[in-house]
Parts: sequence; C-alpha cells; structure tokens
Amino acid sequence: MKEKVLLVEDSAVVLKVLKHLVAQNANFEPVLASSYETALKQVEIHGDDLFVAVVDLHLPDAEHGEIVDAMLARSIPTVVLTGTYDDELRLSLLNKGVVDYVTKDSRYSYQHVMKVVERLRKNVALKILVAEDSTTSRNFIRTLLEQYRFQVIEAKNGQEALTILEADSSICMLITDHYMPIINGHDLVRMLRRNPRFQDLVIIGLSSEGDSSLTAKFIKSGANDFLKKPFYHEEFHCRVIHNLEAQEMLNTIRDLANLDALTGLYNRRFLMSEGESYYQNALAAQRPIHVLMLDIDHFKQINDNYGHLVGDKLLEGFSELLRHCFSDSLVARFGGEEFCILNDQSTVEEIAARLSVLNTNLMEQGFTSEKIKITYSGGVVSEVCENLEGAVKVADTRLYLAKNNGRNQVFSNNMIN
Repeated sequence: MKEKVLLVEDSAVVLKVLKHLVAQNANFEPVLASSYETALKQVEIHGDDLFVAVVDLHLPDAEHGEIVDAMLARSIPTVVLTGTYDDELRLSLLNKGVVDYVTKDSRYSYQHVMKVVERLRKNVALKILVAEDSTTSRNFIRTLLEQYRFQVIEAKNGQEALTILEADSSICMLITDHYMPIINGHDLVRMLRRNPRFQDLVIIGLSSEGDSSLTAKFIKSGANDFLKKPFYHEEFHCRVIHNLEAQEMLNTIRDLANLDALTGLYNRRFLMSEGESYYQNALAAQRPIHVLMLDIDHFKQINDNYGHLVGDKLLEGFSELLRHCFSDSLVARFGGEEFCILNDQSTVEEIAARLSVLNTNLMEQGFTSEKIKITYSGGVVSEVCENLEGAVKVADTRLYLAKNNGRNQVFSNNMIN
C-alpha cells in the first residue's frame, strides 16, 4: 500500500513540483492542500493514513506557522519547507519536534525533502536498542528516534542490552551510554565485536563530558561513532542517519558481490564459499542435509525461438517459485539455467513433496505473454558427502542422468520424481 504524503503549499508552482517528485516514487501518494483550512480537511479525510506532512510556514489563512502545531498535535511527522531562513525559528520548530527544517533556496531543497521522506519510510522497519540507565536520558533519546519513525527498544544496563541483542537479530543499531551498572558501554561494545554475529550492528556510544579519551576508546573497540552529552538533537539525528546509510551502502556492496543480478538469488561464488559452512554445520549437528541441482529443460531453444528477454523472464519466474517452495533453504543460481538448493530442514519425503508443489506451480504459470510452459530436470543428494563440492558433483551427475533419461524428472539415490 502506498504511503500518503500531505503537501501543504500555497504556491501553485511549488505544489506542482512537490506533487511530481512524490508521485515519481511508487511507494508514495501525494495529498494536496493549498491552505490551512484545506489541510485540516485532508487530515479529517485521510486521518491515520497520512504518513508525513511537508508544510509551508506562511499560508494565506495561517501566516505564523499554525500548520506545524496542527500537524504535530495529530502526531503526523512534519517537514517544514519554507522560503524564510530564521535560525531562531528553526531551532524553535526543531525543539517542538519537526523532522526537518528546509529552506527553498535551490532545486536541491526539494530533493532533500524527498530524501527525508524516503528515509522515514525505511526507518519504520528498523529497530534501535537504547541502553541507558538514566530514565530521563532514555526517554529523551526514545523521543528523538520516534520522531524519525524508528522502532525503539530500551535497556537499563549493559547486561540487559546484551540479552536483548542475543534474542533479537533484527536490531540494526545500538545506542549505548558508557556509565551503566553491571556491564558498562565500553565493555559492551568490546563483547559484541568479538562475536561475528554482531559485525553489522551499528553502534553509537554516549557519555557525559569529562573523559576526553573515551571517544577514542569506544571507536577503537569497534563503535561506529560517539556523542558526548548533552548533544543537540539535530546533530543526533544526523549521526544516526549517517551511520545507518553507511551500513546500508556496505550491505549493498556485499549484495552486488553475493547476489545474482537477474534473479536476486545467491550466486555461485557465495554458494561455494558460505554454503560449505552451511553444509558442515548440518553434518556437525546431525541434521539431514540435501543438495539439489535443478536445470530448466530445453532452455537454449526458448532463447533461440523467443529471444533472451523472454528467457530472462522465465529465469526470474522460476527463481521466484524456488524462493517460495524452499523459503527455509539456501537457493542459488549456479549458472545459466542451472540452480542449486541446500536444505537442512526436511526429510527426503518432504523434499519430494516440495518438488511436487514446484511442478504444480510450474503447470499453472506462464510467466510471459507467450504463456510458455517449462519443465526442469534435477539431481538430489541426501547421503552424507565429505564436503559441499563433493555433494554438488554427485547431484550434478544425477541431474544429467535425468536429462539423458528424457528430462522432466529428478534422480536421487532413492527417488525418481
């Protein structure tokens, strides 16, 4: 569902520009108002569906910024876009709780507004843990984070923070004070960075003025950033967003290295490097481990007859079905039209049942306007091999036995599907 962005602006030209920018993003729907009265009517109509408001301060029927108070009173995150730069007014509005204060001094101002709105949408899904023994400081930080739509979790000391982090792998950032009971912030950072599981956790340290060496100690121990209290909330927001975006960029670079660009599945390089750990961990835990090699039948003929764009659509569609049928597995594009699946959650019978579901889905799907029906051949290894490479070789041999036997079937040591 699209998020509704309320645009309150009395200039027809500016409103048109904002509407165009918002409408360009498939995630957003612009809601327009050219006056204070119209804006309140739009709030009545859309209510809680309004995701954020971008407002001008000086409207024909509300010249003194009354629109800001009206939006904040209704708990609507508000970005001020104004032609007036007044530092005292800016500070006053930021203290009230507006998300940002932007002046209309260039076309980049409008792009910045859109960047802020897009950031708010990303933040809704992000969890931040605040470890702080002072209730006053903890509540203040929570308020600042919630202005930017983050999900906030609280801990009163380092031990509680560690317990929460170990239980919830979806937390993306830790903001920790140094002076806490049981485990202080500096020691907490050191403990977390020793564990590879927390290598991508963004950590910002906090402390009161006094210890000039603490910043370096935190950074050297693995923190991404450090802030001394008291801090101004605009700096706090900038530091939080900057560090998150840096981590997101790193994740993007990793994805480019690990994911197949066409299908979004893992690529062969990732499979053979990370898949070995997956395979050995299953063996060590005495879990069943299955390696499947699947290959789309007569794919070259499809490319020759219909073109590579149609072939790409089929690969994308087939990949999506694999992702759905083996959602708890490591699924990779091995190369061309060949795919590899590692599964340590199922019995041999359950693997056969999943392949039957895949076959049924393939019969019902056309993927392209040509409604091409595709089949696949496969090889499965459920016996224990020395390593993943050995298992892949056996599965690949069985795949080609299936192809040589007429295609559209799966061979294993005890299964023909």
